[in-house]
Amino acid sequence: MKQLAWLFSGLMIVSVSLAGCSKKSSVDTAQLQSSFKSADSATQSDVDKAVASIRDANYSQALSQLQTLAKKAKLTPEQQQAIKDVIAQVQQQVTEMANKSAGDLQKSLPK
Repeated sequence: MKQLAWLFSGLMIVSVSLAGCSKKSSVDTAQLQSSFKSADSATQSDVDKAVASIRDANYSQALSQLQTLAKKAKLTPEQQQAIKDVIAQVQQQVTEMANKSAGDLQKSLPK
């Protein structure tokens, strides 16, 4: 039984990894980037890192960076909304990938 659990865990990790690599991100970061064009260089760098993580489908890192960015005190309402919108899109992307991976995994299990 433990072997089956390990096999399931391994297949899930591989499936999520492959799903992340198989298609480009459908998260729209244009509004986020636009709302931070006039931000200070440190904040702009944080936005660029988050966008790069999204582009690379490294969603856990992107969420972490976006949540850190959202905690900054001097954000405009437009910037706060842009961060919230992108976080929601990233979370949706993660959910879709997990559902697809679970479906693929279930198809591959012996009946």
